[in-house]
Amino acid sequence: MSGLRVQGVSKSFGTLDVLRDLELAVEPGEFAAVIGPSGSGKSTLFNLVSGLDRPTSGQVLVEGEPAGVASGKVAYMPQKDLLFPWRTVLDNTALGLEAQGVRKKEARARAGALFADFGLDGFQRAYPSELSGGMRQRAALLRTVVLERPVLLLDEPFGALDSLTRTEMQLWLAGMWQRHRWTVVLVTHDIREAVLLADTVHVLSPRPATVVDRVEVPLPHGERDFTAPEFAAVERRVLEALRGTTAVTAP
Repeated sequence: MSGLRVQGVSKSFGTLDVLRDLELAVEPGEFAAVIGPSGSGKSTLFNLVSGLDRPTSGQVLVEGEPAGVASGKVAYMPQKDLLFPWRTVLDNTALGLEAQGVRKKEARARAGALFADFGLDGFQRAYPSELSGGMRQRAALLRTVVLERPVLLLDEPFGALDSLTRTEMQLWLAGMWQRHRWTVVLVTHDIREAVLLADTVHVLSPRPATVVDRVEVPLPHGERDFTAPEFAAVERRVLEALRGTTAVTAP
């Protein structure tokens, strides 16, 4: 079994039920988006997939094996870029590899090989304070991708950017995914972002969260137009699923 499988997962913290019987499957090379009301457990789901926490019941499998921090199968990009201001951009992007025991010279070489692809060539010796918001996010994604894990988790990666930069970054990520075909799970609160980027959109209910709808996006990547009726129809389907969740009251 390959890809990601979340099978009947429930998660509780004391008396607080956060996830309940959640089912989610992502195939290798698929771009999946997860969207839901605030507080519905999206971050908890990512913690389970990354192995930072364990489910109360059910199982999370990555390439057929239980999720775990030491498995080396998941790379997690949080909302903030978390670049160290005292390290150069190259040293920041090599940091994850160094933490895994890769020698500094090799780590820098592997990260540096991706700078042109990520639009960062020429900024290897710059510091984070010298980068724009979009460039910082590209550096953070490069640091995640260079780990070469089978599954990438992206937690609201563009949420802190202004509207114009966010749109530019969404289009850039769409192009990069088409080139590399990573297996991606994206958490977002932005319906348009989900429909623009994803093959499938998984809609969560309020807490305790479960998947209430799995919306396939039948539009070809690279040809998705915000103004097209077909795009609007998929957005409407996701919005209706979200609106339906408002009738659910969490205990």
